[in-house]
Amino acid sequence: MKLSKLSAKKYFVIFTTCLAVITFSFWERSHQVEAGTQETYKNLEAFSNVLNLLQQNYVEEIDSSEVIEGAIKGMLATLDPHSSYMKPDDFQELKIETKGSFSGIGIEITMKDGILTVVSPIEGTPAYKMGVPAQDKILKIDDESTKDMSLMEAVKKLRGPKGTKVTISIHREGLTELKDITIIRNVIPLISVKSKTLAPGYGYIRIRNFQSKTTKEFKKALVELTEDGDLQGLVLDLRSNPGGLLDQAVKISDIFLEEGMIVFTKGRIKDQNMEFKAHANGDKYNFPIIVLVNEGSASASEIVAGALQDHQRALILGAQTFGKGSVQTIIPMTNGAGLRLTTARYYTPNGTSIQATGITPDIVIPTQLITPKAPAEDEKKKMKFLREKDLKHHFENGDEEEKNDKEATAEDESEEAKKQKEIEQDNQLHQALMLLKGLSVFSKLTE
Repeated sequence: MKLSKLSAKKYFVIFTTCLAVITFSFWERSHQVEAGTQETYKNLEAFSNVLNLLQQNYVEEIDSSEVIEGAIKGMLATLDPHSSYMKPDDFQELKIETKGSFSGIGIEITMKDGILTVVSPIEGTPAYKMGVPAQDKILKIDDESTKDMSLMEAVKKLRGPKGTKVTISIHREGLTELKDITIIRNVIPLISVKSKTLAPGYGYIRIRNFQSKTTKEFKKALVELTEDGDLQGLVLDLRSNPGGLLDQAVKISDIFLEEGMIVFTKGRIKDQNMEFKAHANGDKYNFPIIVLVNEGSASASEIVAGALQDHQRALILGAQTFGKGSVQTIIPMTNGAGLRLTTARYYTPNGTSIQATGITPDIVIPTQLITPKAPAEDEKKKMKFLREKDLKHHFENGDEEEKNDKEATAEDESEEAKKQKEIEQDNQLHQALMLLKGLSVFSKLTE
């Protein structure tokens, strides 16, 4: 097609203008990169000068590698609580933990506002039995201040051979002074899933943490709960679950979702932007679900709770969760060390960031901590009503079969009473079961 002189001039002006804009943009970006690089070189020069001055003038001879390692740790400490440098032996500790079990007191910890803080105790461990809850602030370990102590250093001090003791000095909301707790270390088994029947037709599955076999164990528990008939409701307990493997959190969510987003991540570089979606599977579970969460539910737990909540597949009940919505990538170093680096943020299907806010339950019920050494609520005096069966010389209702079976079922009734007592002591679990039963009754009324 032939262009007129006017058209040619017009397109030439547009072309040269665009070229100028592109050239300017490229120059500006290059200039910014160059300026940033020059600034970095200046800072590295300053660091080199300081190191040189230390080597020449410090009162004692310094270990240069130790000083540089400290500088690396300090650099990462300015970023966020979860980024850290792991020396070769620390890196090996992390590998041991992910393989199976270790000896320690059984708590997940983090740095919160520069203070070593308990994310959650692991159920059944020494710390759990001693009543160490989420949000406790550990200010000392064996009389050594945790100020300026790295996470890995704290982990190493808390771990140790089975049977040895460690004393932590904690600050807890409501206490006016530090509380010293001496804990005997034990092997910490990473048992992931436990289940039971709360009442006929109502199941309970607790996920303690997300390990490599969590989904397999969870599916097995579901099969066992449905052996005696269809479930009318399920309580999924994610309380005090510090998280674990992302892929397991995705797979657990996928069991109850047929389609749609489960979780997605966003980072600075393209490789960190990932999406995890649900897909149709053979098993369909249509029963109502209530997910229990509390202040110790973090990371992978929040991913499951957020996915089921956004898809309106489950009711979330309990307390506001911890709010760890960041992704850490472990990068092995050539010297055998490891770099734990925060590379992205987690987002729920609706696009809500979990970071620092956590998951807000649909029904907020504060956590009531009942430790083995604290009196349970049900031990307090209760109003007791007199019933017909309590009257002297009352006669039976004439059901001979029931009368004959009374002795045979005495043991079962005792077990049931024990189970009911455990449920009543747990305010969040008790409310969840009542809600599921109420929903079942209401659905029958509206049929």
